[in-house]
Amino acid sequence: MALPPLELFSLKKRPPCCRAAFSRLRTTFQLKAEGPLCEYLARSRWSFLAGPLCFVCYFGMSKERAKRMKIGWAGAVVLFGIAGCVCAAAQGVMPASANVVAATEGRAPAQLPGKGLAQHDFVYSGESHDRKIFIVRGGKIAWSYDDPAGKGEISDMVMLSNGNILFAHQFGVTEITPDKKVVWNYVPPAGHEVHTAVPIGNEHVLYIENGDPTAVLRVVNIVTGATEKEFPLEVNHPIGVHPQFRHARITANGTVMVAHHDLNMTNEYDANGKVVWSFPGSNPWSANPLANGNVLITDHLGVREVTRHGDTVWNWEPADTPEYKFAGLQEAWRLPNGDTVINNWVNEWTKNSDNAPGSAQAIEVTPDKKVVWALREWGTDAASAANLGPATSFQFLDPGSVTAPEDVHFGDIH
Repeated sequence: MALPPLELFSLKKRPPCCRAAFSRLRTTFQLKAEGPLCEYLARSRWSFLAGPLCFVCYFGMSKERAKRMKIGWAGAVVLFGIAGCVCAAAQGVMPASANVVAATEGRAPAQLPGKGLAQHDFVYSGESHDRKIFIVRGGKIAWSYDDPAGKGEISDMVMLSNGNILFAHQFGVTEITPDKKVVWNYVPPAGHEVHTAVPIGNEHVLYIENGDPTAVLRVVNIVTGATEKEFPLEVNHPIGVHPQFRHARITANGTVMVAHHDLNMTNEYDANGKVVWSFPGSNPWSANPLANGNVLITDHLGVREVTRHGDTVWNWEPADTPEYKFAGLQEAWRLPNGDTVINNWVNEWTKNSDNAPGSAQAIEVTPDKKVVWALREWGTDAASAANLGPATSFQFLDPGSVTAPEDVHFGDIH
């Protein structure tokens, strides 16, 4: 039986949708719908109400998507049932007190190497229910930002040399000053998402907008508002907008390194959109160009340093540090001393032992893979300075680190 005319359920009339349930459903059904109301329900004792809302959201999709999915009434009923079950299972509930999270036994050693927050100065953020950014200096939180009224997750951020912070938060890109004033903001159209953004000088921003039927890499002048460069990026699942892209970085050669999460590929593009280098991977999340010309790629399996000839000259996988259990790999950073920091993202939307809060948020390993620092700051005891929450992005501020990340060019844009 055919679906009813979906014009009756236009985007303008579509109700808020369930993020928690769809974080699992979208992988199977290639769906994408998000919003605060159903997320709240899925995280509360009223989770059984999130299923019907997910079902309504199904009918809120465009007619083109419904046809592409080829799901009639029978499929819709099945989706309704699954939505209810998944909502119940997806209660990634934050603790009653956001400042107290117990360490998870067996996820990391009781005594961690290094000096905790005093090991490095850094900027920190993570994909979580809360949109928070921290600057840590001298072992203490020197600055923090919180956006309790917003929605989405902070997937990428960078601090410029003037102290401004540019961050992508799924449903937009924002640049704020040290006193937290917004100097630029972009909100993508409904059904699109932005998870990565990088500055080019003080007047340009490059970001990738996930979307259907294709994603777009765009460079805008944040002073004039003009789009100065734009080209499409291939995606594997147009309907599955959320997992398409998470990370892009500009190289010293004026190209951009892009991790195609849903294509299992890292591609380097010139300013005209031509692929000049590629390397396969397993759902690559990030690809950081290194000073030696190599690329540090983090994917589902681990971290590897790859030459432009495709040779792996260094790699790490979770089995190399078995005393630390990793829930999710997203990014890795090469420090000036040659060590590598690897994040451990805890998924607050998936409640299981692997994603239990209180795990180590990051580890630093030497070239021979010895762990010399582990970060576990969940506000658990007197030794914890604060609850930093899940880890996605770091920017290290130690001597020798890059101090002006905006000092790059993309083609002729500086």
